[in-house]
Amino acid sequence: MKLLTIETRQYLEYYHSRYRQVQDLGVDLYVLNGEGTEDFWPADHYRLVGSKNIDDMIATAKQWHATEAFDGVITFSEAAVVAVAAIAEALGLPGIGVEAALNSRNKYLMRQAHEKAGAPIPGFRFVTSLAEAKSAAGEFGYPVIVKPTLGAGSHFVFRCDDEAELTEHYEQAAQGIQDLFWANSEADGIDLGPNGLLVESFLDGKEYLMEAVAWDGEVYLGSVVDRITAEGGTFDDDVHHAPTSMSPDDLKAVHEVVTAGALAQGLTHSVMHAEVRFHGGKPYLLEIAARVGGGGLDMIARITAEHDPIAAVVDIGAGRRPSVRHFQPTGTHIAAMCLISDAGVVREVRVPEEVSGSDRVFLLKITARPGDVVKRPPDGNTIIGFLGATGTSEADAFALMNDYAAKIEVDFQ
Repeated sequence: MKLLTIETRQYLEYYHSRYRQVQDLGVDLYVLNGEGTEDFWPADHYRLVGSKNIDDMIATAKQWHATEAFDGVITFSEAAVVAVAAIAEALGLPGIGVEAALNSRNKYLMRQAHEKAGAPIPGFRFVTSLAEAKSAAGEFGYPVIVKPTLGAGSHFVFRCDDEAELTEHYEQAAQGIQDLFWANSEADGIDLGPNGLLVESFLDGKEYLMEAVAWDGEVYLGSVVDRITAEGGTFDDDVHHAPTSMSPDDLKAVHEVVTAGALAQGLTHSVMHAEVRFHGGKPYLLEIAARVGGGGLDMIARITAEHDPIAAVVDIGAGRRPSVRHFQPTGTHIAAMCLISDAGVVREVRVPEEVSGSDRVFLLKITARPGDVVKRPPDGNTIIGFLGATGTSEADAFALMNDYAAKIEVDFQ
């Protein structure tokens, strides 16, 4: 099988580990980058367009497809979901369609689709000024959430507990999205919908993350993860535990909500990363992305639920039904976290052998490189990597993860 994977704008080598997983599944993988470096991937399987204009990317993909005859087009990048839908259509290959891609990328279009279908969501308003943001907050009541429509990774997502915080964070977010990598890495030449800010009502319950699959109108929750972060005002310090602590009744309700959201967005044949938060004892949709979740969520899914999101990407990309089942936990406990440091320019990240060599560490991914600029809220949400550990219980895995995280050191220039 030959698959073409897309990055509109190269994101370092962040997705290389997933590209290798695709190859390990027996796929002959080709990489097309709109903007990036020449030495990103082996030359005989790599094309650099030199432009992220969608017409230029489609033209290069068509030319390559004529000689290689790809079976499908995939991506792991949030900023390439819409471009991949457009390229797949142009090549006559399986895809989710551009409209569904837009509904799954732009949070405002997503909310509108959910609202039209009656799926449970927080109150939301698209705002273009601080006055409009204050008006929305007055309608919803504090606290409220400010978030970008074309964001990712919790960059410039703020909880605002009063008007003073809204005034401060609205300006920070409005300025921050001007240079936000994810928004500026979308393909040019496609109307992505409004690039701005939403104000949403606050949901006060627990949050859960799913790696899911939609196939022929049926939605399967392959894995379910608890977000156990001690929350502040920026939603950046992600800590997860699996398998989920949800009751069977709550899990059923979440499945119904995710199904409603997926169908509202137009996702009938797609991998999905879904996020749900409870409020008043009922689940509400935060988002459903038409891609696999980031960090180590693919590993967590395999370990704790025997669901392989990467294999699902391969199968669906080629237009065939993936091997998937409704959520069935294995009983193995994990705790995983984003590694967060101070802000600064990285000189070195040091990981002791005790951590890197532990048979209880299933996830250790250092994404920060020497010279990288680490930004922390309110200026950004840069992490230095990911760490995950297994255990006999949530407490056991959580304690080991924290112990090992404290032993990873970061030096700054």
